Amino acid sequence: QVQLVESGGGLVQAGGSLRLSCAVSRHIFNTVAMGWFRQAPGKEREFVAAISPSGISTYYQDSVKGRFTISRGNAKNTVYLSMNSLKPEDTAVYYCAAEATNWPYEYDYWGQGTQVTVSS
Repeated sequence: QVQLVESGGGLVQAGGSLRLSCAVSRHIFNTVAMGWFRQAPGKEREFVAAISPSGISTYYQDSVKGRFTISRGNAKNTVYLSMNSLKPEDTAVYYCAAEATNWPYEYDYWGQGTQVTVSS
């Protein structure tokens, strides 16, 4: 069974930073692409960032380019989303996803989400 557990969300002021973590079942981590998505209140879930199994390729939504960085900590079976220069419009529940079926936008496995709130 594949398990994804997100952590690191919280409340931060505009302009601040947060780093989200997603711990992944060891038996799949090294072979699958990973992604981060978010869903704001009243809106559909949207793609944020993705990283290939090797970590060499990354892909970002335009609105987060230059502010967010996705990375893999292979020794810890963890994928990270470092978020800088946060804006109130970044407020959402952030979800980790694993094993892309249509990279970078569609995945087989999902975490439960972690709340990020950016105050103005």
